[in-house]
Amino acid sequence: MFRGAISPERYVQLARGALWSLTVIVITGAAVRLTGSGLGCSDWPTCEEDQFVASLEHHALIEFGNRLFTGVVTIAVVLAVLGSIRRGPKRRDLIWWSWGLVAGVVAQILLGAVLVLTHLDPRFTMGHFILSMVLLWNAAVLIEKAKTDIADPAPLWMGAPSDHDRPIRNASRTLFVFGSILLVTGTIVTGSGPHSGSDDELVADRLPFLVRDVTRIHSITAFTVLAVVLVIIRRAHRAEKFALREQAMRLMTLLVAQGAVGYWQYFTGVPVQLVAVHITLASITWIQLVRVAWQAEQVPARDRVLV
Repeated sequence: MFRGAISPERYVQLARGALWSLTVIVITGAAVRLTGSGLGCSDWPTCEEDQFVASLEHHALIEFGNRLFTGVVTIAVVLAVLGSIRRGPKRRDLIWWSWGLVAGVVAQILLGAVLVLTHLDPRFTMGHFILSMVLLWNAAVLIEKAKTDIADPAPLWMGAPSDHDRPIRNASRTLFVFGSILLVTGTIVTGSGPHSGSDDELVADRLPFLVRDVTRIHSITAFTVLAVVLVIIRRAHRAEKFALREQAMRLMTLLVAQGAVGYWQYFTGVPVQLVAVHITLASITWIQLVRVAWQAEQVPARDRVLV
């Protein structure tokens, strides 16, 4: 498939292809749920017991289309793995991280099967989305690693060298922790509200929480994440790490936009169009959060300033 070694720049492109295909399938999966097509194909791996291809019914076609796009994701991930093997110079850390995408995609396929067979149990719906975010994290870190010339630099949130800026490093880890909590609380809000994924709302269960209460927790977490981003912006500015500051400011913009859409959909009865925008922004914001946390993790101690 590849003739000779591929350049580091070419490999970054392959890794980005995997990342964006994984992002698109999050959006197509959201379309399945928001159109009530989650049980458009009631069986797995076939669409129905007696047919593999979906019938000419819109719910079945939407669900089957999402399944077909898994093939695109698989190709992109395979290219990322083969590219890491053929990359020159070879980097063992990139190979391991690319194989993480394979494990995640396989787990996602199996979890998708369980989701259909359990008639859209909200707990598995939450797991399906969270696993998607884990895959986006894996792909985003793979790209950041591939853009460096150092083999296996300090792994993210697994113990940075002592010569790294401790305050910024701690802020990056706090950002990642609360960003992860933000995702989880968001899935709880979704699992407690409307849009179960089925056109028959009586088929799929919902979580036994009041949407108002879990939304309040989700909002508080979002404000916490925003506060941590502001801390990173301030410290990056004082340390003259302007690239990090710019990335953090982009994240701040995404968080503000995401919050505005979230409140808009809450006060307008959770229309599907705004939910689709919210999910799309959530995926993009998460990727940017991982990018910021990674770059903040790499700031050396000699650039640390007193605050």
